[in-house]
Amino acid sequence: MATESSEGEEEGKLTVGNQVLMVEDDLREMGKNAAWSVSSWKSGNGVSYLRDDNLDTYWQSDGAQPHSVNIQFQKKVKLQLVVLYVDFKLDESYTPSKISIRAGDGFHNLKDIKTVELDKPRGWVHISLSGNDARETFVNTFMLQISVLSNHLNGRDTHVRQIKLYGPRPNPIPHQPFQFTSRKFITYASIR
Repeated sequence: MATESSEGEEEGKLTVGNQVLMVEDDLREMGKNAAWSVSSWKSGNGVSYLRDDNLDTYWQSDGAQPHSVNIQFQKKVKLQLVVLYVDFKLDESYTPSKISIRAGDGFHNLKDIKTVELDKPRGWVHISLSGNDARETFVNTFMLQISVLSNHLNGRDTHVRQIKLYGPRPNPIPHQPFQFTSRKFITYASIR
């Protein structure tokens, strides 16, 4: 079980425990376009393990909390969903119990956009970045920071096995108010 809260929002439920990663077709993975860094790591368990698509490897922090993963983009991107793979059964006290997500232009102006509490999670944890208003479906940012504020069983260091970032797919035809979905419609979308 997990609960989440954002600025001015009551706590609610999150989807937790999916062993297979499933996201909507209108989202694309944005993490490959970013520079990734972490606040600390144990030798042999660095930042590269967050992006290797292997659930048996993990990033392990080393030092005092909070532990942070910093994701920086060269240009402003729209992000809608953060997905983490954590496993309480394997990692026990290394499993995050409270996570904060911040966004901004850089380290100097990061603002909290979401705080999530996890209760013995096992699998892919989906964290929506949409705001309180129905029109706020994504976050437009240069930088995202995911901070582990506390761990289960008062653990000091943390394990995170995978992190994926998803944003909306761009409309393939610019200046078009709607999006064609079939190849046949796209063929007749413009006049030559």
